[in-house]
Amino acid sequence: MRLAPLTRAAVVAASTLLALTSATSVSAAPGGPLPPANPYAGPLGTATMHGDTASSDATPLPGPAAGTLSSRRTALASACPTVLVGADGFPVALCTTIFGRTPTVHLLDPATGDSLAELALTQGSLLGGVYAYLDNEDRLVAVDGNRDLLRVAHRRGASGDWELYVDSRLSLAPAVPAGDSVVGVSPDWEGRVWFATAQGVVGTADDRTGTVRSVALPAGEQVANSISTVPAGTAVATTHATYLLTAASDGTPRVTWRRTYDRGPGRKPGQLSWGTGSTPTFFGPRTGAEYLTVIDNAAPTVNLLVHRVDDGSLVCSVPVLRAGGSGSENSPVAVGGSVFIASTYGYPYPQLPEGAGESVPASGAFAGGLSRVDVRADGSGCDLKWDNRVRSAAVPRLSTADGKLRTVLREPVIPGTTSTSVLDPYHYAEIDPETGAVTRTKWLGSGFIFDTLQMVGSIAPGGVVLQGTTTGVLRVTAE
Repeated sequence: MRLAPLTRAAVVAASTLLALTSATSVSAAPGGPLPPANPYAGPLGTATMHGDTASSDATPLPGPAAGTLSSRRTALASACPTVLVGADGFPVALCTTIFGRTPTVHLLDPATGDSLAELALTQGSLLGGVYAYLDNEDRLVAVDGNRDLLRVAHRRGASGDWELYVDSRLSLAPAVPAGDSVVGVSPDWEGRVWFATAQGVVGTADDRTGTVRSVALPAGEQVANSISTVPAGTAVATTHATYLLTAASDGTPRVTWRRTYDRGPGRKPGQLSWGTGSTPTFFGPRTGAEYLTVIDNAAPTVNLLVHRVDDGSLVCSVPVLRAGGSGSENSPVAVGGSVFIASTYGYPYPQLPEGAGESVPASGAFAGGLSRVDVRADGSGCDLKWDNRVRSAAVPRLSTADGKLRTVLREPVIPGTTSTSVLDPYHYAEIDPETGAVTRTKWLGSGFIFDTLQMVGSIAPGGVVLQGTTTGVLRVTAE
């Protein structure tokens, strides 16, 4: 069911008002604007896996209020890496079934987290497809295993029950050849959908006209993470380099700049590919999009790289995650002039993508790690503000409303060690961005069914955290 324009505007205005009024209790949140709101995406903070099309992993919405916390698990027998929330308030999850690996869309009840409707999609790549976004009509935009660009909408059926359905479909073949698969999608400011494939094809698709245009990046460069868009262009990080692309008048992508990075001697333990584990992140203190950042794969210590968006010049290269394992499969979290990086080095993924290859070294302990880097006000460089050993098991999410970082901690069964097991306990955690100190936790559960697998948690309106796990979705709220 689609909301009328005035109703939609009222919902968005109410959400914005909630964020602004809640900001009166804000702690020491990094200053600076969120990235520009994309007119062809859903609400800022909940439209993409990483919050917005700039992939900031920041949100204007506050998380759970002070007081006692409660958690509830929705068992879906699926890994759910993507949980988004539209302007109508309904969460939409893109999951992959444990048995059969079928990508499945779930419409969730905003009040309980229960699944109201589900729709199976054609199977594709790792986890059946991970990256998707909500458009400005609350439709999930994704590419299925048939290489079709889909817009999946929801409505009440004739019986009064909710249903999911494919509202539009556009084939991306032959731009995406057989044997290849789309990794990331994101809209630009003209309404086109940008996409990048595992084998290094970058393209645009306009499902209003049926036009698809593409370009192949240099041979041997693969794309293992999602892409990001701001008015200045589209950022793609391959296994060798970071790109900014723009589109010609007919939609054909063209490279504005390309910058290589140190990809190290091989895939590190706790990463899924040989190269950066970052979805490139736009941020900045003036417009929210002056800078672009990724983490390289240098050995033994990775570096946070910050580039100027206008010309690709390097602002800084800062060694990070030095307190624990120095490697990351996660996208940086960034707002204003501050960037937060979580370590995934040694994280025990139950399954790796095909062709991932052996890691270098062959194994590593999951020690954890979280770093904060600040870009200097004059843009002359960057400084490491703090570096700790928080054992984050999810991509952190930063609220500019209440000034907290949120993640899930995977604690060892044997305290004081770096061991991992199927019995490990998991805790929701809030972190002070000024110091890196953990300020509040809530036990979620123990064992495989609660493994958050370095997936992202979304903050929904009403102070609700929705966190995907290997078997469903956790809902954390204040009582």
